[in-house]
Amino acid sequence: MSVSDTSAHASESASTTTGAAASAAELPGQRRSDSASRAVAGHQAVREAWTVLHRVVAELPDPAYRASSTLPGWTRAHVVSHLARNADALVNLMTWARTGVEHPAYASRADRNADIADGAGRLVQVIREDLYAACDRFHTAAARLTDADWGVTVLHPSGAPISAAEVPELALSEAWNHLVDLDAGITYADIPAGHLDRLLDLAVRPRRARGAGTPLRLVADLPDGRQRTWELPIATPTSSRELSGPAAAVLGWLMGRTPGDKLAGTPPELDAWA
Repeated sequence: MSVSDTSAHASESASTTTGAAASAAELPGQRRSDSASRAVAGHQAVREAWTVLHRVVAELPDPAYRASSTLPGWTRAHVVSHLARNADALVNLMTWARTGVEHPAYASRADRNADIADGAGRLVQVIREDLYAACDRFHTAAARLTDADWGVTVLHPSGAPISAAEVPELALSEAWNHLVDLDAGITYADIPAGHLDRLLDLAVRPRRARGAGTPLRLVADLPDGRQRTWELPIATPTSSRELSGPAAAVLGWLMGRTPGDKLAGTPPELDAWA
């Protein structure tokens, strides 16, 4: 599959929402805040990822939704239903940022899981349309935020405080990781080079925040020739002090989707992804 292909729905949705976001991004004589600039760039990346997602979802035959994804215990229908509910959860965070009224991503973990399980049992056409509508709600909510709103602190679904400007990046990560999970022809190698920096930062952050451990130097080679380097505290020691390789392979390993067999060095065992 080529990530440049688009579905009719995705193209129509992107053209509608791009205009709204562009008008918000182009304020004559006014310099955007760092938070707003980050959010606008992240939102554009989300549009690009969701164009691919919408095409894949539209092209999957109905029976394929009942087949297993690469996630244990989840069919493809579970994955698509989760993506819709996650988009709505991120709308909640943007509503919080805009109104100042606390609005958690999910009412509870149990409610989140129940919504995904219930959603996966619906007719496939309903599952598809639900995803499209949830993505449209995300675009609408993002277009309503002001520069100041994007700087507001909200709570990540895990409970960690984040800037609202990070919300589009969370949607970007969900899109690409679950596109891989759908096992429908998309791999980490298909992720555009311009998205990899954001996704690597998101993947590394919780790993670096998990306390003490044996330091491991992690090196990612980006498609444009740059290198990104981090030190990770690893709970389970390994014979290698450095792990390196292509950015896509590093990301897949960090996300627990690939074993790290394309990396130079011996990958340590990572604790479960939250």
